[in-house]
Amino acid sequence: PGALPGLLAADAPTSLARGAPARPGQAPAVDTPPASEPTADPNGVAAESYREVVDSLSEVLFRTDELGRLVFLNDAWRDLSGFELDSARLHPLTDFLHPDDRLRARDAIRALLAGDGQEWSDELRLRTLAGEIRWVGIACRALRDGSGQESGIAGTIDDISARKIAEFSLRNLNQELESRVRSRTAELETAMRELEAFSYSVSHDLRAPLRAIDGFARILAEEAGPRLDERHRDQLVRIRAGAERMAILIDALIDLASVSRQPLRRQPVDLSRIAEAVIRDLQAESPGRTVAVEITRDMTVVADPVLMHVLLDNLLRNAWKFTSHCEHPRIVFGAAREGERTVFHVEDNGAGFDMNYAGKLFQPFQRLHAQHEFPGTGIGLATVQRIVARHEGRVWASAEPGKGARFCFMLGH
Repeated sequence: PGALPGLLAADAPTSLARGAPARPGQAPAVDTPPASEPTADPNGVAAESYREVVDSLSEVLFRTDELGRLVFLNDAWRDLSGFELDSARLHPLTDFLHPDDRLRARDAIRALLAGDGQEWSDELRLRTLAGEIRWVGIACRALRDGSGQESGIAGTIDDISARKIAEFSLRNLNQELESRVRSRTAELETAMRELEAFSYSVSHDLRAPLRAIDGFARILAEEAGPRLDERHRDQLVRIRAGAERMAILIDALIDLASVSRQPLRRQPVDLSRIAEAVIRDLQAESPGRTVAVEITRDMTVVADPVLMHVLLDNLLRNAWKFTSHCEHPRIVFGAAREGERTVFHVEDNGAGFDMNYAGKLFQPFQRLHAQHEFPGTGIGLATVQRIVARHEGRVWASAEPGKGARFCFMLGH
């Protein structure tokens, strides 16, 4: 029979059209019709049907000979490449690819024709007649003749330019976002370092004038005290108390800055022993108080031991302080497993707080109780949050006024 319209090979109906239409990225099945079925219709009806089916496909169907030269293409080739079917005949497929992709494609096709593989698929660039570059997905398989020898390859070529453009756009967007994140992160880290250095420097610089204020007020009280009336002596007492409180705040600021500045040295740490040591210190400072304390044994983590001591000292001192008005004070330090993480908690039955203000807890200088009720600097919980963050963890709290508070934290790694 003669060649079908739109085809380059006369045997197209028997060698390709009978296979099931290929899905994108999959080589079409290549079957040989049973001997009992006719391969052509005297009236040309079957040939016309084959042509309509093959040319209705959006993918390019192709076949090569044993030398890798194109011997069959459907009309989709013209739509994709711009080349006429006759002009592509007996040219290697690689002639129509981008120069940078030709070697890879040539090696893959040669391997199929040499019997080194059964199938090959790849994403390559095709150069059109107009010079435009289009991304295509190629999927093909080796063909064998009756003696089992490779007689060529057959497959599909699908235009994937839209998808590749979307992929490149998304990749560029992700790279741009990553670059922005790195830039903003670097700026934030620089700002944090500068702020910490500033806090540390200012805190040290404020010590000298504070010592002068306190010193001169003390001298004035000692030398002129008898000549001053009660109101003036009270004012001197207030001056010295204010200077002392400022010194405490400065020490707290220095401690907060130090938490962020000092290197992190991870090692196994027994939190239970640290907690017991902190409680012994608190009992020594307040020998008249009786507090029921429960500490779970053998709670260990891999963390910085110095920072873990600072963390527990702040949490346990808070619990000790806010239970000072309780008739039967109780403090618990324990842990529980949640999934693959261990959550530690320090809880008490003290003053508690309103959860509506919980967002302020871990901010420096934010306090939820009056200074005359429970003295403090407002730095302790901010220090706790900074330490937990440095260990890539999380800290949170729950409470109820008059019924105590519970502070939980988990550490990364």
